Amino acid sequence: MTRTDLAPVHEALRTAVAARAGALWDVALRLHADPEYAFAEHRAAALLTGELERAGFAVERGVAGMATAFTARTGNGRPAVALLLEYDALPGLGHACGHNLIAAAGLGAALALRSVPACDAGSVLAVGTPAEEGGGGKALEARAGVFDGVDTALMFHPGVHNWRRAPLTAQVQYRVGFHGRAAHPTGNPTEGIDALGALIELFNVLGGLSRRLPEASHVQGIVTHGGTATNIVPAYAEGLFGLRAATTGALDDLAGRLRTCAEGVALATGTRAEVERATVRYEHFRDSGVLSARFAAHLSRSGIELTEPEPGVQLGSSDIGNVSTLVPAVHPFVAIMGEDGSDHTPAFAEAAASERARTVLTAAAGALACTAADVLLDADLRGQAWAGHASQG
Repeated sequence: MTRTDLAPVHEALRTAVAARAGALWDVALRLHADPEYAFAEHRAAALLTGELERAGFAVERGVAGMATAFTARTGNGRPAVALLLEYDALPGLGHACGHNLIAAAGLGAALALRSVPACDAGSVLAVGTPAEEGGGGKALEARAGVFDGVDTALMFHPGVHNWRRAPLTAQVQYRVGFHGRAAHPTGNPTEGIDALGALIELFNVLGGLSRRLPEASHVQGIVTHGGTATNIVPAYAEGLFGLRAATTGALDDLAGRLRTCAEGVALATGTRAEVERATVRYEHFRDSGVLSARFAAHLSRSGIELTEPEPGVQLGSSDIGNVSTLVPAVHPFVAIMGEDGSDHTPAFAEAAASERARTVLTAAAGALACTAADVLLDADLRGQAWAGHASQG
C-alpha cells in the first residue's frame, strides 16, 4: 500500500490518540508522581498492564525472568510491531529522563492501533521494558527471545533536541580488583604489597590511555574499596569502571585494553588483578533510516520537525541498542525543553510534567501509531527496513 492509500488509516489513528490524550496525560503524571527504580517498577507495570488488559490485550507478566517486565499482544502472527515502554526512574531525580512520557506514548500508540480495524493485520506487541537506567531490561528481553518474530521495535525519547535518530554509544561496566598482602606500614612495611597503590596506578595508566582513544571512547572509574584502616597496607582494592565507545566492536577493544592495563599494573606492583564484567553490555544503536524518516514525517503533521543529529555529539547509551541488533528500530529524540538544558537534572524532571511535554506526548503517540501502521500494512516498507537492517551487520 502507498502512503496515499494509508492516509485514512493515519487520520483514524491520530483521531484515536487525540480522543485518549487526557487519559494518556493522566498516566504520564501518575508515573511522574510515583517514581520507581530499576527492576522495582511494580506500580508502574501494574498501571500500564491494567490499561492494556482493559483494552483487550493479552498480557503476560514477569517475562524474561523480570517481575516488572511484560508483554501485551493483540492480533496474531506476522507482520508484528513492538512498541517499547520504559518506566523506570532515576534515584534522587525521579523521571529526569522522561520515561513517564515514553511509557504513556507507547501505551497510546498501542491503544490507538487496537481501536482502528484497518490495523488488525498481523500483531501489535506492547513491551514493558524495566531498568533502562541500570540493569538493561531490553537486553535481557532480547536474550530471552521476546523480539523473535517481530518486524520492528518503535519508541521515542524526550530530550533537548529534535533529532530523527539517536547517536547512542555502546556501554558496559567492569570491576577491577587487586590482591596484595597486608602488613603494618611502620612495623614491617617491606612485607606489604599495596593493593590500593596498584589501583591508583591503574587510574594513572588509564588517564594516559584516554588521550589516545578514538572519538566517543572513554573510561570513567571510581574506587569502590580502598582498604579498611590507615595502619594496614591494603590487601585488597577494587574499582568500578564505565566504558563507552561509538560501536560495540570498539567497546570490546576498549575492554581488552582495560584488561591489558590491569594485568600490566599487577605485574609491575607484584599484585594479582581480577577483571570481570559487572553489568549487562549495551550495544550501540543501529537506526532504521527508512522508519525514522516515516516517524519524522508523521510527527511533522503536529508541527514538530526533526533533523539529523549534530555530528560528533553523543547522547549516552541505551539498551535499545541490543534490540536494534535483532530488528529494525527507531529511537528519535523530541525536545521537551531548550537545547541549553540537559536530561538527568531536576529541571528535566520538571519538564517531563510540563505543558510542552503534554503536547509532545500526544504528537509522539500519534506518530508512533502511524509508523506502526505503515509497517503492518506496507510490505514494501518492511522489505526496505529489513534490507537496511541487514546492511548494518
